Amino acid sequence: MQELDDMADAVVIGAGIAGASLAAELAGKMRVIMLEMERHPGYHTTGRSAAVFAPNYGPAGVRSLTRASRAFFDAPPANFARAPLLTRRDILMIAREDQTDPLAELFKEASVVTSVQMLDAEVLREHQPLLREGYAAAGMLDVGGQDIDVAALHQGYLRQFKARGGTLITDAEVRALLPEGEGWVVEATQGRFTAPVVVNAAGAWADQIGRLAQVEAINLVPKRRTAMVVAEPDGFTGRDGPITVDIDENFYLKPDAGRLLISPADETPVDPCDVQPDELDIAICADRIMTAFSLDIRRIENKWAGLRSFVADKEPVIGFSKVAPGFFWMAGQGGYGIQSAPAAAEMAAALVQGLPVPGHIVDHGFDVARVAPDREALAG
Repeated sequence: MQELDDMADAVVIGAGIAGASLAAELAGKMRVIMLEMERHPGYHTTGRSAAVFAPNYGPAGVRSLTRASRAFFDAPPANFARAPLLTRRDILMIAREDQTDPLAELFKEASVVTSVQMLDAEVLREHQPLLREGYAAAGMLDVGGQDIDVAALHQGYLRQFKARGGTLITDAEVRALLPEGEGWVVEATQGRFTAPVVVNAAGAWADQIGRLAQVEAINLVPKRRTAMVVAEPDGFTGRDGPITVDIDENFYLKPDAGRLLISPADETPVDPCDVQPDELDIAICADRIMTAFSLDIRRIENKWAGLRSFVADKEPVIGFSKVAPGFFWMAGQGGYGIQSAPAAAEMAAALVQGLPVPGHIVDHGFDVARVAPDREALAG
């Protein structure tokens, strides 16, 4: 295969939801090349996500970006998706008797920005009939939640990127990043690319890309999240029911296409890799779910794991490096990258072009200092 040698205004490393959304926003305004190390974009994290739009989920900066993304999800650009990106999915947070204090605190925070209601044990089981009697003492119902069609969102951005003249190159693992003049040389398995701006949207591999460029460390930690699918119980009628989440995020359960999607909500630190589910996590998940719900899990129909990468404060890292001109961070989205993608991409595209953060994002309480690469919380 002949290697490529190409010039662009920006090279985006990584074609998951972070890279694809930002690249799509930039394409049409500048010449953009997007490099993906796998054969298919979104293989490691985006393609394994069971995302829910939850505006009360995550730290403050994430919540602002999520709220600012709602308009895009409700009315994406023409021809972006063939069906709605969102489908209603209420979110039910549950608490045992010993967990009611954190539930009350969450209700206090959430009630300021969305419609939530506290439920006692009796009403709780009306919304989630699978709950074992006596397990949960209280709950909080958030009717602002939505299922996100992750594949449609990701593919929509990839199509938009291509339609705007962007170039996607797959099987292109980055081997070296070298400053040259007022820009960068990106040496990858598919060739050599030069641009004044390099965007690091490499997901779990973002710190490795940062080290290649010899920029500041953000101390990113990839974490494994396990999920599995089990059969519905006989006579189950709650396919449109809520996703039910333990207040301490020790498990969740969600009806999914005639099955139940369950997870121990694990966050096990791992090296960046093609992560696989761990048998111990599977056993822990089954035990927690059967303790909380009237389910007898005898067979796992499907199981997988994905990577969610966090920095210390769990906010994303978005902005230009303070030590290497032209190197732009788009990393650390953790478990919030899908729900916040539209606003995060729009905001990041503005920063790449030297423009102010769009006003409608600021109006949702977003402060760019919360996601800056040089913020104090990232110090090692």
